Amino acid sequence: SDAICNFVICNDSSLRSQPIIFNPDFFVEKLRHEKPEVFTELVVSNITRLIDLPGAELAQLMGEEDPKLPGANSTASGFFRSLISLKRKEKGVVFGSPLTEEGIAQVSQLIEYLHKNLRAEGLFRVPGNSIRQQILKDALNSGTDIDLDSGEFHSNDVATLLKVFLGELPEPLLTHKHFHAHLKIADLTLFDEKGNKTSTPDKERQIEALQLLFLILPAPNRSLLKLLLDLLYQTAKKQDKNKMSAHNLALMFAPHILWPRNVTANDLQENITKLNNGVTFMIKHSQKLFKAPVYIRECARLHYLGSRAHTSKDDLDLLTSSGSKELQPLKSQKRSRLDSCHQEETQQRTEEALKELFHHVHNMPDSAKKKKLIRQFNKHPTALTPVSDVPASPAPRRTRSRSFSGLIKRKVLGTPVILERKSRDTTPEPVRVSKENVQLLQKCGSPAHMSPAKLKSLEGQKEGSCRRMRARLLSKDSSSL
Repeated sequence: SDAICNFVICNDSSLRSQPIIFNPDFFVEKLRHEKPEVFTELVVSNITRLIDLPGAELAQLMGEEDPKLPGANSTASGFFRSLISLKRKEKGVVFGSPLTEEGIAQVSQLIEYLHKNLRAEGLFRVPGNSIRQQILKDALNSGTDIDLDSGEFHSNDVATLLKVFLGELPEPLLTHKHFHAHLKIADLTLFDEKGNKTSTPDKERQIEALQLLFLILPAPNRSLLKLLLDLLYQTAKKQDKNKMSAHNLALMFAPHILWPRNVTANDLQENITKLNNGVTFMIKHSQKLFKAPVYIRECARLHYLGSRAHTSKDDLDLLTSSGSKELQPLKSQKRSRLDSCHQEETQQRTEEALKELFHHVHNMPDSAKKKKLIRQFNKHPTALTPVSDVPASPAPRRTRSRSFSGLIKRKVLGTPVILERKSRDTTPEPVRVSKENVQLLQKCGSPAHMSPAKLKSLEGQKEGSCRRMRARLLSKDSSSL
């Protein structure tokens, strides 16, 4: 079945302020359903990074070989196997059948009821009434509705029937394929400064290994395991009332969760302690075990976004470290680009506004206000009149001397050397003489030989000619418009 992401649009204004809940494992579940082979290879490669699995045990974990379990060749196991097969012939819809979603839906009624009655002393240890248990079992097998809150059944009846259901499954919840991997998880310990193994368990690596193993469980097994471990975690939190600690609960449920079927305690021998301690650890840390590791999430996300997939935790660490180093220069470059674009846009808008204003003034009818505005344009021609679109070519920049002698001069002499160079490089600008001034000079001779009265009259003539020229230009513009 394909993974489907549903979006629900809610028009209730009271719920709009609530935070949006996004499943961080969405891409993980999508990859698991759509490409199970790729997903399994990804997870198993990281499991082998944490725990050492020989070739046979790895093949069993991958399902390529049948699991080799302790006590499989003994005579006692053959007797138990035949007894179990007789029970399978009388199996019902729920009890004694392989785990299905329908069976989980029926058993979840028992789990919900037990969540409301966790204070009963000796819960899961004290057996209930066998007659009431049989009535409840038949009702679950037939699929009839059950009202567990009616008071007809006791919490011990329901707790015992839950253990019966788990005990009659064809294999434990964690499956036979995972048995050897869970034995290796118990051996994950910390290292000392010299690199030698210690007796202190490495909890972080154990949690990471369990997260990975739970990811490749069959979907029904994973769903029921999550419901069960959450129930046992809540039960252990109320051990002051029910007298059932996490270790006591592990002793009750380890045979149903982890022990292989058709084996006895003698077959397991020294592994019993490892298995019981392993279930105790699962109960205590159950709230962390059903989340995919961060690097698995990132790999699944990148797989669907088309980027390069990072298949291990080390690759993700390298990605984050390199990304943090490149983040600052990228941010500064982006900011400088945005600033330059903003300045260009502002300048362009200003020029367009000035052009519109300039044309609007010339379109106005002749009046004192128009003359005043034209005088303001003439006073500030560079700021108020539209400029040419051709940018001025920048002056060539002189290259600074990098010689040793030049460096000494700059250090010792400082500013005077620079000023001297500037004065040496600069050339006097030619004086621009208008056509009217040339005509006046030709008529009147050199200004050095003129009297002050003559000079004053020449200035008046020049001023009058300027006024006449401006009036002529304005009349031409108005006639053309």
